[in-house]
Amino acid sequence: MYVVIVGGGKVGYYLAKSLVFEGHEVLVLEKDVDRAKIINEELGAVTIRGNGCELPVLEEAGVSRADVLVAATGDDEINLIACQIAKARFNVPRTLARINKPKNERIFKELGVDATVSTTDAILNRIQEELPAESLRHLLSVRGAGIEIIELKISDGSPAMRKSLRELPLPEDAVVALLIRHGESRVPSANTVLEHDDELVVVTPLLSEPRVREVLVGP
Repeated sequence: MYVVIVGGGKVGYYLAKSLVFEGHEVLVLEKDVDRAKIINEELGAVTIRGNGCELPVLEEAGVSRADVLVAATGDDEINLIACQIAKARFNVPRTLARINKPKNERIFKELGVDATVSTTDAILNRIQEELPAESLRHLLSVRGAGIEIIELKISDGSPAMRKSLRELPLPEDAVVALLIRHGESRVPSANTVLEHDDELVVVTPLLSEPRVREVLVGP
């Protein structure tokens, strides 16, 4: 199967890595030259630099023979445009888009995108699978009022370095949903000790975000 991925960020990179491992033909379209270089160094020559919304770039990528186009950038508008062009101009059989704002899902489907994946919903579903329901009541009740999903990286200067999550004075309504360490992701426990270069995905109400950043990254 030939899969074209628009966007070489964390989502696009890990998707490409999994597909390459499974033996599929993969091509990633990434605008940032440094990011494209990193992916090629790690996965082989699977990335070309370019905007996945531009016809010449999509033609160079051979999208007309792709089985699937996945739009995985952090911008819903770009993902929608890429999928529409793939369908209308290149007759790609199936398009899949990452949606960063769940409210946009209906628009994507009305405009012909075959499937959508909401980062927000995926993370919340994972939390529900891993944590006791009692721990989720407050989080789920405020979801409609507006929550933020943020990604943070632990550096040497972080006040959270070498501390367990239990020790950190995080707001009660913030949940550390995922921890990415050495390319592997998992749901951390209260006893998980944070290390240099750990990447965290945190679900938090908007009002608590500044405090979360202060505790994990610093002022």
